[in-house]
Amino acid sequence: MFRVFCDRILLCSPCRQLTQALRQAHTLSIAQGLLRSQAYVDGRWVSAPRSFPVLDPATGEELAKVADCGASEAGEAIEAAASAFQTWKERSGKERGQLLRKWYDLMIQNKDDLAKLITAECGKPLKEAQGEILYAAAFLEWFSEESRRIYGDIIPSTTRDRRIVVLKQPVGVTSIITPWNFPSAMITRKVGAALAAGCTVVVKPAEDTPLSALALAEVASQAGIPQGVYNVVPCSRERAPAVGEVLCTDPRVRKISFTGSTATGKVLLKYAAGTVKRVSMELGGHAPFIVFDSADVDKAVAGAMGSKFRNSGQTCVCANRFLVQKGIHDIFVKKLSEAMERELHIGHGFEEKTTQGPLINERAVEKVEKQIAEAISHGARVVKGGKRLKGSFMEPTLLSNVTKDMLCAREETFGPLAPVIKFETEEEALTIANSARVGLAGYFYSRDPAQIWRVAEQLEVGMVGANEGLLSAVEAPFGGVKESGLGREGSKYGIDEYLEIKYMCFGGL
Repeated sequence: MFRVFCDRILLCSPCRQLTQALRQAHTLSIAQGLLRSQAYVDGRWVSAPRSFPVLDPATGEELAKVADCGASEAGEAIEAAASAFQTWKERSGKERGQLLRKWYDLMIQNKDDLAKLITAECGKPLKEAQGEILYAAAFLEWFSEESRRIYGDIIPSTTRDRRIVVLKQPVGVTSIITPWNFPSAMITRKVGAALAAGCTVVVKPAEDTPLSALALAEVASQAGIPQGVYNVVPCSRERAPAVGEVLCTDPRVRKISFTGSTATGKVLLKYAAGTVKRVSMELGGHAPFIVFDSADVDKAVAGAMGSKFRNSGQTCVCANRFLVQKGIHDIFVKKLSEAMERELHIGHGFEEKTTQGPLINERAVEKVEKQIAEAISHGARVVKGGKRLKGSFMEPTLLSNVTKDMLCAREETFGPLAPVIKFETEEEALTIANSARVGLAGYFYSRDPAQIWRVAEQLEVGMVGANEGLLSAVEAPFGGVKESGLGREGSKYGIDEYLEIKYMCFGGL
């Protein structure tokens, strides 16, 4: 058990929704063994010479001290994964699937406690954290079934005495580097596919949220995942570059899967090039959310609320730029402002009414503040919000009179800021939307069937939500284009990222 203390936030008048002070202490009763602080290597809980604190982003209170692994611990984890790979790859897809299914079942049994850990270390409202656990577990369920569907091929030969056979085999040891905003789902989406394919993994979770990764290790152990197949090496921000370099350059590692910023992804790609590793990169987004004159305004507002303000705007696929056509602009802004006032409630993630928790740290708040200030200085108007609260809390903010040259229209925000740009023609909207160097997700609302097809095909993104603000699903391929990454996760395509294709020519027949 540990306690999360909520301090009182001094309210400014525009933010009366935070009327209940975050003063009370929340006591979490976590199932024995789920709150872990050591690294998990070769089926054992391992200490490190140093430790680092994990903080509640809502209060700054320390939740736990976690093993601060370095290059040597990362090397030990790789060695364990390399050894385990020799036997894990020989198991049948059915056997691997059965173990993944047990892991899924135990995640569901422990879903409430696992969700509490997410809220404690990530700040996410508890209802959203509970949704993440179900989403995370669903990837284990999905890939437990896909493990039996790794099909090869037989290709007709031009000669009678040969047969051309295609085999699919696991890539090998895989380094998994995950972000803080979905501390469970980003792990299972990668690890589920890797283990189903026959790979073994070393996971380096984000320094802000290692508790969820370690809890998943405990559940994996209970499910019977063999030692060395799933390893976790947490580390502090200071040690992350050294650990990341080992995970990306060690020749025993044959695959890297990373979710994070485009800048960090480029560094890891350079590391991977030295030994020509397979890579999957899910990098930054800057999603446009286009509302055409033909749209159903109420549905567009509902979609905007779900897309923008989930996890306080801290998702890689959340709407970042709202492009609204001239004829519908004013009513959309008015209704979005009203919906924000009605539906958004700031507070600690454990408070029942809370829909907007803290940002992950003060650096994240400062980035949002900077974008708002820059936009205002160039003529944007604050329709709602705009102020920073105590600590890592930020008012959900709506800006109008935004232009495409402002910082918030050019850079990913990762916070509760909704800048609205007015446009006149479809061509203009597409030009603005496609001007970004990244292309992860994009959204638009229209009731014109021809326009829906045109815009969906012309948006330069990997995923499109047409009249839909939430598009993630285990059955669908997740990934981007341009500088938003390489490869796809989830769906029937996700397992291919962890498989090599081998051609065998069977002659002399």
